[in-house]
Amino acid sequence: MPLASRIAIARDFAGRLNAKTDVMARDIARETGKPLWEAKIEHASMVGKIEVSIAAQEERAGSREAQTAFGRAVLRHRPHGVMAVLGPYNFPGHLPNGQIVPALLAGDTVVFKPSELTPLTGQHVAECWAETDLPDGVFNLVQGGRETGAALVGADIDGLLFTGSAAAGAYFRRLFVDRPHVILALELGGNNPLIAWDGDPAAAASIIVHSAYMTAGQRCTDARRLIVPQGRCGEEIIAAVNALTDRLRIGSWDDVPEPFMGCLISAAAADAARADMAALMHNGATTLRPFGKIAGRSDAFVSPGLIDVTGVAVPDAEIFAPLLQVTRVRDFEAAVTAANNTKYGLAAGLITGDDGLWQRYLARARAGVVNRNRPTSGASASMPFGGVGESGNHRPASYYMADHVAYPAASFEAPSVRDISAEMKGLGLHAAR
Repeated sequence: MPLASRIAIARDFAGRLNAKTDVMARDIARETGKPLWEAKIEHASMVGKIEVSIAAQEERAGSREAQTAFGRAVLRHRPHGVMAVLGPYNFPGHLPNGQIVPALLAGDTVVFKPSELTPLTGQHVAECWAETDLPDGVFNLVQGGRETGAALVGADIDGLLFTGSAAAGAYFRRLFVDRPHVILALELGGNNPLIAWDGDPAAAASIIVHSAYMTAGQRCTDARRLIVPQGRCGEEIIAAVNALTDRLRIGSWDDVPEPFMGCLISAAAADAARADMAALMHNGATTLRPFGKIAGRSDAFVSPGLIDVTGVAVPDAEIFAPLLQVTRVRDFEAAVTAANNTKYGLAAGLITGDDGLWQRYLARARAGVVNRNRPTSGASASMPFGGVGESGNHRPASYYMADHVAYPAASFEAPSVRDISAEMKGLGLHAAR
């Protein structure tokens, strides 16, 4: 199809999504446990992603040409072919949508497997595409668990677009080592640091709480490690975090009034997080705020936890839950060292009013998303999204997804057939007799 036709179909899809706002937001909330207000934001992001993806395709994967002595040089972008998309459960609509739409705009076909924990959201997405003029077989939905995913990545695909754990990403890198033609775009989470160094403690706490506990700690950009200065400033920040966390409302997706955060994706996920917490305590961590069950709620609900790991050897691992680990350091140099002491590199943040400290940290922070005086969980559809180290493979999502769903093709074109011998000087040609 011409690009204009693909764009028209994508815009029609956006309209179909928009028409299902209420039902999709409800079902996203029901499947994930996130509050309805947050599910509505996710759905709105899906609709907004269409125009952003169209702009990104034009800017990063469009065409251009330059006139030459022989004719013209032309840059075009070509689709890879069949792109497999494995969706996560924490943003079951928004994150795979940000991969599917650019792939279809590029001219690829897509096979989408939602997380087995959030299949209904994937079904809604498929129904919206089916209502457009997209040809049969261009977008394909397959439901299932691990075996279904293994069958998909083992099939004759041309690309894998994946959002999930670092362990799964490492597995895929090994799996495709002898299939270099398969494009891998991996977004793998992180053990994200947030340095809170100065400023009003209450204001800092608002940034910290939104960084660590948003979406019940189930955002890959959520802060896992809080680094504060030793002494009064650090203690005041910790006290302010505790005070603000006391006020957080935790509840079901449809509670009235609406909660700040809901439950984890499952009771099994909560049990695993509690086991990780117990292991940290066994290693010497101390509790600043309990991380445990909530009376009257299912085992999937947890209270936001805060623990002190200063001087404690802790695993460099992502705990996908609202559990924040505090480290106290003597000076800013030690804070930067502690922040960078991770194999991950997705998100990082600094809370400070000092421009000089920001420039020092910005120059050394090893992460794909680095925020100042903003939550680490913040991102933008018009910017790249991804990380380095165990957080990805240098193929960021969001605005830069257009780079990975098409490949550049250069052409050198002359309008007519003519003798080029005069151009080929120095090639040892004998003069014609």
